[in-house]
Amino acid sequence: MSSPAMQPEVLHTSIGDFPLHEYRLGLGGRRWSVLHTEAMLTNAEESSFFQERLPYGVALWPSAIALAHELVERADDFRGRAVLELGAGTGLPGIVAASLGARVVQTDRQELVMSVCRRNGERNGMDSIDHRLVDWTDWNDEARYDWIIGSDILYGEAMHPHLRHIFETSLAPGGRLLVSDPFRATGLPLLERMEADGWKVSMTRWSIGEVEPRAIGVFDVQPPAVSAR
Repeated sequence: MSSPAMQPEVLHTSIGDFPLHEYRLGLGGRRWSVLHTEAMLTNAEESSFFQERLPYGVALWPSAIALAHELVERADDFRGRAVLELGAGTGLPGIVAASLGARVVQTDRQELVMSVCRRNGERNGMDSIDHRLVDWTDWNDEARYDWIIGSDILYGEAMHPHLRHIFETSLAPGGRLLVSDPFRATGLPLLERMEADGWKVSMTRWSIGEVEPRAIGVFDVQPPAVSAR
């Protein structure tokens, strides 16, 4: 007699109960695993997801996967560095950064999301990650970070001034941003304005997904050089 199939874990929320699925990523001889409510790897999946008003913060987005790939490609740049992840969601990029030897602070504004993010860190043995509930509109972190990373965080135009404030006040001297985005029309103007103000922006393009690959840009952004006095 065969044993019954294992039932998926369930995330209980105020808008319903959602089964948690596992996503596994193997890169550079390492493996990671994160739980999520849905994987938004195609445009159709994303459109359906928003129509159903599901909890977007606990979904797995292609930008997070692309950023994780980029981090592994740049492993030496993150070893021993202080890293701040904005809008951590399921936490995949920050978990990867921590496994590469970075000192990681993961932030999000929703307790539900942070509970899943924290859980994913634990399932990958990354107990040293610092998890914090924060609001971009009320940013008061006085620490400085070598890297600020974020996946798909540029979508809200109303948040652009607050993100710009975080970028300008939370980077350590010589620090940089690494931000992934699926080329949303609402997100790129912020990077364009920063580039016009002297920030240096370069991009790596990734293709994520097998059925309908999504193009994701990972933007490496450096602050303007400080003039010597």
